[in-house]
Amino acid sequence: MLKATSLLLGFVLVGAMPSVADLDAHSRAGGNRLDIATSVGEQLFSSPWPAQVVQVLANETGAHVVLGLRVSGVKFHQPLSHDAFNAEIVELITRAFAAAPNAEEVDLWVTVPIVVGKDVVVSGDLAKPTTRTVFTISVTRRENAASLAARLHSGANVFLDQEWAQGAFTKS
Repeated sequence: MLKATSLLLGFVLVGAMPSVADLDAHSRAGGNRLDIATSVGEQLFSSPWPAQVVQVLANETGAHVVLGLRVSGVKFHQPLSHDAFNAEIVELITRAFAAAPNAEEVDLWVTVPIVVGKDVVVSGDLAKPTTRTVFTISVTRRENAASLAARLHSGANVFLDQEWAQGAFTKS
């Protein structure tokens, strides 16, 4: 929230109002390369997505840049079939690579909340998890969109929680 407030104040001082995409890109950016995460976020948040992107990460170590996209697996903005979900994954990853030409890899994961009881510790050394990962995929730059789409369709090297998928998607 502090990042978004600072961004808003900066735009007000120069006489321009930020777009929602700008605010989302800044407030949802993370990692040790916030400039790259923000740039990718600006690209992704300029379009509405049925499955909401909740975080964009960019980390650099040495000459290697890896992007992370976290997507919500609940409360889709519109009904979503499994095929449409796969198409959205391909498009998100393609746009992320386009927005970060030096990125070597995009890791995308989908999470859903876990209900925790009252008085359960959810931060610190004794923390109980509050989310569960239901989908993951790692994609290197050399994999093209057609290959990625085929891999998603086949399920090769993709983690998909079948129980979640059965309830998450509409019928194609």
